Amino acid sequence: MIKAVIFDLDNTLVDFMRVKRRAVEAAVEAMIDAGLNTPKEKMTEQIFKMYGREGIEDQLVFDKMLVEEYGEIDYRILAAGILGYRRAKEGSMVLYPHVKLTISKLIQKGLRLAIVSDAPRLSVWLRLVSLGLDVFFDTVVTFDDTGFRKPDPHPFRRALEKLEIKPEEAVMIGDWAERDIVGAKGLGIKTVFARYGDDFNTKDPGADFEATDVVQLLEVVDKLNAVSGPGVTP
Repeated sequence: MIKAVIFDLDNTLVDFMRVKRRAVEAAVEAMIDAGLNTPKEKMTEQIFKMYGREGIEDQLVFDKMLVEEYGEIDYRILAAGILGYRRAKEGSMVLYPHVKLTISKLIQKGLRLAIVSDAPRLSVWLRLVSLGLDVFFDTVVTFDDTGFRKPDPHPFRRALEKLEIKPEEAVMIGDWAERDIVGAKGLGIKTVFARYGDDFNTKDPGADFEATDVVQLLEVVDKLNAVSGPGVTP
């Protein structure tokens, strides 16, 4: 019987890449206004390439970009970029449709909820608190809590231990097949691929189920519990 649902955070609950794009574009516009002599499209593309090399959570990507491009940091330009980024990010952080409805329904069904994210602890909690999600989760596992990133089993095991359940009693939903799906399936956790948040055009995620809307997670849980034995209401 399914007793808990483990969520990835970015691009599963939070439309993170849309926020990231808007924030980076705002940062570049602010840096250009402050004196950066580079076309917006070129600088935006270079920043995302650097995120690809350094990690999407890199907090020093603007510093590194200025050094790489100009050999030094112009702190007036850097400050403008950071402020532009923060303002745009705060105003753009949004949940996918039906996230709060789905979470509420899962709790009504008696399921426990967890987050397993590769992001730093503070970044995760800032997102959860700003969106009013922090009160819904029984446990939150971040990169700082284990020192390992998905698909390594450590983050998943930490969540299972805190939830006090077995792998077969959990469902994992995430948008990154190579991390969320592979890592969870390796421990025997049922998996749901968040197709609605897929930023890689994944052809075959290898998940047990796929969802084009997070609310479909309710159907998955009902289906799994309907076949788990007598006494379970589908």
